[in-house]
Amino acid sequence: MIPIDIIEAGNAAHSDVDRLMVGLQEQRIDDKIPDTLIFVEHPEIVTIGRRGMLDGLEAPDGFASSNVDRGGGITWHGPGQLVGYPVFKWQEESIRKVITTIEEWIIISLDKLGIKTVRNEAMQGVWYEDQKIASIGLAFSKWVSRHGFDINLATPPDRIESVEGCGLPIGKHTSLSQFGFDISIKQMQDILIETMPQVLGRKVVKKSTLETS
Repeated sequence: MIPIDIIEAGNAAHSDVDRLMVGLQEQRIDDKIPDTLIFVEHPEIVTIGRRGMLDGLEAPDGFASSNVDRGGGITWHGPGQLVGYPVFKWQEESIRKVITTIEEWIIISLDKLGIKTVRNEAMQGVWYEDQKIASIGLAFSKWVSRHGFDINLATPPDRIESVEGCGLPIGKHTSLSQFGFDISIKQMQDILIETMPQVLGRKVVKKSTLETS
């Protein structure tokens, strides 16, 4: 079982956590730290990945935005969404396998909460009743990942739904609360930790919190 550390960042700005990830990735490449997973809930921001920048995509009016170096296009982050950033040295044979493994981790975790979700073979992420409720976007250096995944639990009404995220039309992204589910950030985080050994072959050995300005 691979040991990992968890950093619980609470509610922290995307820019602060992004800077943290850069340093952690460099340390993980040099084996100065173990695999490290950051859990965080961001204030609202729309991030634009490399593909989105190449395509000239912009955040809708009324949304703060930031360019990032992960793959993909536009992604919404905000209240009621659990974000996980695995700074892991992966041993899987391909990036596609890494993404599939994270999808499976989310699907199995939600199943334990009584929510039956699926993957879409045509595009990455996790879906409930033809609505995307979890997204994945990673960047790699020497097979160590940065950026990660998000799960929409109880996001503000009509915010994520009004963003054309991940190349999908407006209205394809939503939150599990729209289907009547009441899952807290802490509950989702705890179940991901519980299922991690089964799916990822990793076990938490240390937890810490993060204070950001």
